[in-house]
Formats: sequence, structure tokens, C-alpha cells
Amino acid sequence: MPEPPPTATAAPITNWSPSLQRLAARGVVRVLRSGTQFITEGEPGDTLYIVLEGRLRAFSEDADRREVRYAEYGPGDYVGEMSLDGGLRAANVATLTSCRLAMVTRATLQAHLADEPAFAFELLAKVIRRARAATVGLREIALNDVYGRLKRRLDELAQPAPGGGRVIAPAPSHATLAASLGCTRSMVSRVLKDLERGGWLVVERRGGWQLPRELPAKW
Repeated sequence: MPEPPPTATAAPITNWSPSLQRLAARGVVRVLRSGTQFITEGEPGDTLYIVLEGRLRAFSEDADRREVRYAEYGPGDYVGEMSLDGGLRAANVATLTSCRLAMVTRATLQAHLADEPAFAFELLAKVIRRARAATVGLREIALNDVYGRLKRRLDELAQPAPGGGRVIAPAPSHATLAASLGCTRSMVSRVLKDLERGGWLVVERRGGWQLPRELPAKW
């Protein structure tokens, strides 16, 4: 007699809300390798995925495979909720690392909400936060130039260095930055090269970047 599929009860979920822990325990575990795309934009879907371990990225790409990255998610986050209304998937989702996910069907979520109605407010709050973040992102794309968006991202990634200045280690790839900023890789490369020539950015041999002084407000 075949064994039943594993559940998420053994997941490291101690820092999550009790209701989300119980929902994860209702799900079925999927273990995915790094680089696996398991949600495809435009396809129907009725499952929610809770991240137990690892990291994911949500993104879109055009026919030329130019990518716009929307967000990254880690343990305690969940993806796929946008299609639970019966609509199509709003974005692609792929693993950035090897991952363990709790797969929750729409029927399972409905049963959980029937048992714990308060979780609906938790789910709604998550959707609102993501909608707010998307609004901010669209506003930045509309109002800021590429340099303004890149400066903000570098400031977010930079950490104080022991000898002064700041450091970004490891440095993100130009393609990753371009995807998160909604622009082309060549535009990112051009701006970074200008910053390097001006002495605002120093590329280290170990793969990190030094920011010896504050980046200029405008370029």
C-alpha cells in the first residue's frame, strides 16, 4: 500500500502566526530544486504555496525573455493567492534556492477559513501590503529615472564597512538589478560603469562592491 504524501507538519514554522502554521500543516510538501519554475503567468491555478524553506522570485518576461522581477519571498511568505478568485496566474514564480513548500489547494484554504475565519484578515492584510508595494514600484518607474531607482536599490543593499564607507557583498548581477528595476541590463551596466569611473563604486576582486562615499543625488 503506497504511503500518503508528506505533510508540512515538520516545517520550521515557529515564527509564523499560529493560524498560518496550522494552514501549512494542512498542506502537502513539495521539494523543488533551485531554478524550478512552478507557477506560470496566464495559466489557471487554484493552489497557494507557503514557503517552508528557501527563497522564491516572482517575475514576468516578454517574448525576448527580458525579465521584470516583482519580489522575492522566503520562509513564512506565500504565493499564488492572486488566482484563488478563479482568475489566471498574475506572474511567474521560480525558486532561487532549493525549496520546501506547503501546497494548499483552494478547497483546503476554504476549510481552514471555515474553521478559523480570522485568518481571512491575515490573508487580506498580506494582499494589501503587496498591492501597496506594487503601487510604490509603479510610481518609482513612472517618476524616477534609471539612476534614481538604481541608487535607491544600492542604498538598500549597502552595509557599513569596518574601515569606513559601505560595502555590498556579494554584488548582485547586472541582470538581477535590471530585472528588479524594470530596465535593460545595458542601462544598468552603463550607469554602474559611470559610477566606477567617478570613484563612487569600487569593484572588489572577491566579488563585492565598495561605496567609499555617498552616491550623488542625481546623475
